[in-house]
Amino acid sequence: MNLRSIDLNLLVALDALLSEQHVTRAADKVGLSQPAMSNALSRLRHIFQDELLVRTATGMQATARALELAEPIRQVLRQIESVFESDAGFDAAASARTFTIRLSDLLGLLLLPVLLEDTGKEASSIRFDIVHLPPARTVEALEKDEIDLAVSTGLSHSASIKAMPLFHDRMVCVTRASPAAARTRMSMKTFLAARHLRVSMSPTDVRFVDDLLAKQGAARAVALNVPHWLVVPHILERTDLIAVMPHRLAQALASKSLAIGELPFPSHSFDWSMYWHRRHDGNPAITWLRAKLAQVARGLGEG
Repeated sequence: MNLRSIDLNLLVALDALLSEQHVTRAADKVGLSQPAMSNALSRLRHIFQDELLVRTATGMQATARALELAEPIRQVLRQIESVFESDAGFDAAASARTFTIRLSDLLGLLLLPVLLEDTGKEASSIRFDIVHLPPARTVEALEKDEIDLAVSTGLSHSASIKAMPLFHDRMVCVTRASPAAARTRMSMKTFLAARHLRVSMSPTDVRFVDDLLAKQGAARAVALNVPHWLVVPHILERTDLIAVMPHRLAQALASKSLAIGELPFPSHSFDWSMYWHRRHDGNPAITWLRAKLAQVARGLGEG
């Protein structure tokens, strides 16, 4: 294929079409009219000799070929952005860049509201694509340049990945509020006899609770395992389950219906850190993003 005959702007359109799987939303995402995006889709279908998006009873759906193209196209666009940013610098106020960040819903709750508030004033055209990946997959995504930045804790990684602590945290118990919970510190006997709620996507639950208990020959009685934090406070308010969570999150979820207490066994505090690939050390856009997240983290105060 002769690249001179290809309009590289079509790659931007294709990326939007594959992420939105909707012509009008894809057009809005890149600032095109709906007819212009439809025309781009038609040209892309001709180039790739594939429908790419097909209509179904539930809306547009990507073909197998389109799914194969999604990640390579995104990586090509990120590399092109990196070339121009390295040469010309980065102007946040003028940029329409999309940053891809690994955040759990826990960290999103703590960081995103202020990050979006601040960047909305300074850089209103910048967009964020938030993904939630398990620890090993997070490191792989950084290595493959699939994400710009990750916020997590205790990631095992090679020397090609760099890290910087953002803020301090520790694990606490959260239960339904009661006079007894307010008066006394939970004993180890009570903790082990209770029924627990665990968040399966959280590395902190295993690392700072289950692993420590296992070393003592003990284990929690997990009655409910959920993938995300959003439902946790609502379940605790209506049950006698116990959840162990980072203190920062417990403070963010605090209500009169919930009681925060200390763990009945020693558990080390830890840092939530930013991780990025060293290839981006000199990238002004990623440097700007790291500075913004560090500024948001400082505003959290003491945990």
